Amino acid sequence: MTPAPVLVFGATGTHGGAVARELLVRGIPVQALVRDEHSERAQALAKSGAQLVVGDLRDERSLARAMSGAAVAYAITTPFEEGAEAEVRQGEAIIRAAFEARIPWLIFASVAAAGRAEVPHFQSKARIEQRLRDAPVPWTVVAPSYFYENVIGSRAAILEGLLPLPLPVDKPLHQVGLRDLGAVVAAILDRRQEHLSGRVEIAADAPTLEEMAGALGARAVETPLDDLREHRPDLAAMYAFLADDGYGIDVRAVRARYPEVAWTSFAAWADDVDWDTNQ
Repeated sequence: MTPAPVLVFGATGTHGGAVARELLVRGIPVQALVRDEHSERAQALAKSGAQLVVGDLRDERSLARAMSGAAVAYAITTPFEEGAEAEVRQGEAIIRAAFEARIPWLIFASVAAAGRAEVPHFQSKARIEQRLRDAPVPWTVVAPSYFYENVIGSRAAILEGLLPLPLPVDKPLHQVGLRDLGAVVAAILDRRQEHLSGRVEIAADAPTLEEMAGALGARAVETPLDDLREHRPDLAAMYAFLADDGYGIDVRAVRARYPEVAWTSFAAWADDVDWDTNQ
C-alpha cells in the first residue's frame, strides 16, 4: 500500500509541482509545502486536491511542523536562489526536522552522478546525501538526470528552427520527463522495503543533441562553453561534465525495474508539447 499523505516540497515549482500533480492523478493524498498559500500556483494545487501546508526551507521549525502530519516527505532543495552552500544548509535543516517530526520516510530528490561530478550543485546534493546516510531517519534518494523540460528555456530559438546547447551534437544526453519522474516516485511509494536506504538514478531516454533537434524540427547548434562560464559557471561545469563523462545510466535497466511507468521518449514528449503554453 502507498504510504499517505505525501508531503511534497517545492510544490509550486517545476519539479515539485510535477511530482505533486502526478501523485494526485494517481489518487495519492498530497500535502503541498508552500511558502505562500495564497499564490496562484498554490491555489491551483489546492483546486487539484492538494492540502496546502505552509513552510520554508529557511525555517526548520516550520518544516518539522509540516512533516508531523505526513507519512512520507519528498524533499527538494535548490542551489539556484542562494548558492550551493545554502543548499547544503537546506538539506541539513530538512534532515533535522525529519528526525524531530519522526517522519516514517524521507525521500530526497538529488541528481544522477552527484558523487562523481565536479559540479557545485551536484556536489552540494552529494553532501546532503552523505548527511542523510548518517542520520537516524528512514530514507531513499531519487536521483533524476537531465529533464526534457529544460529545453523549454530555448523556446525562442526552437521556434526559429535552432536548438542551441553547449554539447557535441553526437553526444547522448540521459534525460527524463517530469511526468515520468512523478510516476517513478509513485512506484517507489508502493515498494517501500525495496527502496529503503537505497539510491535510484533515473533516465528514460538518451538522445543526442542532433536527435533532440530533429524531434523538435530544429537544427542542433553546439554553443561554446566559454560564453556560459562567464555568467553561469555552475551550469558551465555541468555541461562540461555532460559533454565528457555524462550520467552513464542504463536506461533499459531503469525501464525494466519500473514496468508500471508508461515511459516517454524525448521524441514523444517533444511531439506532445504545446509551445504556445510551454506545457
